[in-house]
Amino acid sequence: MRRSMMLGMAAVTATGLLLAGCSSSDDNSPSDNGSSAGAGDKPKVGVILPDTKSSARWETADKKYLQEAFDAAGVDSDIQNAQGDATQFQTIADQMLTNGVNVLMIVNLDSGSGKAVLSKAKAAGVKTIDYDRLTLGGGADFYVSFDNTKVGDLQGQGLQKCLTDAGKEKANIALLEGSPTDNNATLFTAGAKGALKAKVDSGDYKYVAEQAVEKWDNQIAGTDFEQMYTDTNGKIDGVYAANDGLANAAIAILKKNKANGIPVTGQDATDQGLQNILAGDQCMTVYKAVKKEAEAASQLAIALAKGTDTSSLATGKTQDTESKADVPSVLLDPQAIYFDNVKDVIADGYTTKENVCTAALADKCAKAGIS
Repeated sequence: MRRSMMLGMAAVTATGLLLAGCSSSDDNSPSDNGSSAGAGDKPKVGVILPDTKSSARWETADKKYLQEAFDAAGVDSDIQNAQGDATQFQTIADQMLTNGVNVLMIVNLDSGSGKAVLSKAKAAGVKTIDYDRLTLGGGADFYVSFDNTKVGDLQGQGLQKCLTDAGKEKANIALLEGSPTDNNATLFTAGAKGALKAKVDSGDYKYVAEQAVEKWDNQIAGTDFEQMYTDTNGKIDGVYAANDGLANAAIAILKKNKANGIPVTGQDATDQGLQNILAGDQCMTVYKAVKKEAEAASQLAIALAKGTDTSSLATGKTQDTESKADVPSVLLDPQAIYFDNVKDVIADGYTTKENVCTAALADKCAKAGIS
């Protein structure tokens, strides 16, 4: 009798534990309101940045601003850098999805690998944001960037202005373009060529060399530009360089050949780029207020992670040229930077006088009104 009672009590206890376990699972399961992975937990956003080679901004600016915004909103975040490796990019994405992010924000390395990541996120019910670069055919829920065709337009206008200021009404131009797998690079070049079209069509300007730089790699850019310089016998009057890193690579080759000082464009308003402008080796750059871009993207990510309304946050549309779909977007305005307004970048808090104004540039900084 005693043994039978003990067995009965054990069975009741086991049944209770089983029911308790089922109840706990139900409490943590996603609700049926369409919320994404991680529902029931603290909202969490995953961010994958592309590399540290193409531009210093990814680690020094974007990461900092995004992290600050997520922390202020009480949203957990995981921000990692793929260091230019598509396999690592995929691995990071898989880890983030496994760890239950509600939102995944990516800066793709190329549209192919980016699309694969976005497809996995969509299958997991995770909302997605293309940050800075649109993933063609990727189907991201949102896109946050600058008007990249306008970036190129400003570069083209800047090159023409600098050539005119240098007294060059006729010019041989070399094009050192961004990565062929980056849709932004395509837009930059299109904008620049659009701005220069009238001068090219009239015969005043001639494109004597053109090269897209693999992975925005500055070392490759130096090799590419040296070949361009050799092939043209040094007869280059101006250089369209898609960003400051590529510009600095070209400037190094020009210095090697004692030809620095010809107009060279850039982008990102890096410390090196601003120093090159002050020194007279680069004619202009394009400043993109990364803080504003990060704020716009983080606002969207936080709203998506918390399940709040996003209708007022992305009022623009960008057509995906591959899928032809219109992607809800936030597109910000870039700004052209020349010698006389380098101070604007510092005044905006993007960098500091201490970072830019070395002892060798003290007189130039004073002349540029940097205080």
